[in-house]
Amino acid sequence: MFYVAEALLNEKDLIFRKHRGVHNAFGQHYIKSGELDQKYYQWLIQAFNKRLLSDYAVEAMISFKNAEQMIVQADEFLEEARRYLSK
Repeated sequence: MFYVAEALLNEKDLIFRKHRGVHNAFGQHYIKSGELDQKYYQWLIQAFNKRLLSDYAVEAMISFKNAEQMIVQADEFLEEARRYLSK
């Protein structure tokens, strides 16, 4: 989802070096503007937080069901980005 958000921002000539910059700009330019549904921002942040947890927490566990849900969300996010960009 991060790369989808990054690609959408790139379409507006916005490039960031850090995750936080991408997150904030995506929220500002796509969510607050009403161009995309707020759920995509929420999914982006949730996925990032889970990634951090899995990378740095010694005993982090992400269930199969949770991973499956994130994959479905990522697919929907990608499809929405494709729809948006095809306008």
